[in-house]
Amino acid sequence: MRIDLQSSFQYHLFQISIAQSVAEIASNAQENDIRLEVTPFEGILTLLTHKGPLFPSLYQISFLFATLPAGEPSVRYPYLLRGVVVDRIDQVWSCDITYIRLTRGFVYLMAIIDWFSRYVLAWELSTTLDTSFCLDALDRALRGATPEIFNTDQGVQFTSTEFTSRLQAARIRISWDGRGRALDNIFVERLWRSVKHEDIYLKDYQTVPEVRKGLADYFHHYNCERYHQSLDYQTPFSVYYRE
Repeated sequence: MRIDLQSSFQYHLFQISIAQSVAEIASNAQENDIRLEVTPFEGILTLLTHKGPLFPSLYQISFLFATLPAGEPSVRYPYLLRGVVVDRIDQVWSCDITYIRLTRGFVYLMAIIDWFSRYVLAWELSTTLDTSFCLDALDRALRGATPEIFNTDQGVQFTSTEFTSRLQAARIRISWDGRGRALDNIFVERLWRSVKHEDIYLKDYQTVPEVRKGLADYFHHYNCERYHQSLDYQTPFSVYYRE
C-alpha cells in the first residue's frame, strides 16, 4: 500500500503532516512503537510496527525530504541557463544538497560551486534539513564575491523567503531547475560524484566530526591540488583566482 503525502493524513494514533520535520516524525514513531527507517533522496520512508494493531504490515510512503515543497511559492523563477555560454568566473553559481550515510543515521552536505572554474566556494554540514545551514554557506560565499546568476533546484530550502531574499538583496538573478531535471544543475551533480567516489565511499565515516574534518581535507584537495581535465589540467583555485 502506497500513500501519497499530498496533504496531512492520520492512521490510528499516528499522524504525519507534510510540514512536520524528520525529528517530529521520528518522535511520533517512537511513541507509537514504530521502527522508522529513512532513506533520504530516494523517496522512501519506511514505517514498520513491532507489535500492536498499528501498521500490521509494511507501508511505504513517498517522502522526498530534500525537495519537499512547503506549499507553492508565491513567486516562481524560470531556468535561466538554457543555451547560455558560461565563459567567466562569478557568472553562474549553483548549489545543492546531498546526504552521507553514517553508521547510525545521515548527515547532509550542501555546497556552492562556481560553474566556470568548478571552484567550491562554500560548503556546510547539518544533521537536519532545515534552511539554516544553507544560509550559513550562502553568507560565507557572498562575503567573497557575488554571481550574476544563482541556480538551484526547487527544494524547500532554496525556495524559502530567507534564501531568495538574500539573493535579491545582492541583486543576483535567481534561476530554478525544472522539477525533476537533475541535469539542469549538472556541475553540482558531477561534484557529488567526485566527493562520494573519491572520498566518502573510501573513508566510511562513522561520526559527524570525522565527516567534517575529512571533507575539509577533500575540498582543499579538490580546489587547490586536483587537476581537472575540463579546465585544461588546472585546479579550480588557479582558474577562479586567475593564478
